[in-house]
Amino acid sequence: MKSESLHQELHALGESKTVYKTEYDQAILEKFPNPYKDIDYEIEVITHEFSNLCPKTGQPDFATIEIQYSPDEWCLESKSYKLYIFSFRSEGAFHEEVTNRIARDLFNFLKPNWIRVVGKFNARGGITFHPTVTLRKEDFE
Repeated sequence: MKSESLHQELHALGESKTVYKTEYDQAILEKFPNPYKDIDYEIEVITHEFSNLCPKTGQPDFATIEIQYSPDEWCLESKSYKLYIFSFRSEGAFHEEVTNRIARDLFNFLKPNWIRVVGKFNARGGITFHPTVTLRKEDFE
């Protein structure tokens, strides 16, 4: 099968006029078929410039979001992921909520063997939070 036909459903990648949504939107995510389904491997995605808002004060929170997952049928398309992460910028949510939402959105969308999401939020008031969420396919079967 030609590469073009495998990737015809990808819309964000290669667009010359990127639209950045300012409201949370998981529908932005795109995926492509895992080219190595016969190999057990892991993918790590690190976002150093994540931001959202504190739901109480409206102040910005900044974080590094680290994702590791073992793909089954699907892999995450990177530009759509960048747009998805950007959509949190005006979203009011606590660190734990954001980390769990990202983990669940990606798990439900990609249906990987497992996924781990770590939110390494910058210190506020001298305290850092690093919520970690791990979801496994076998836990939902």
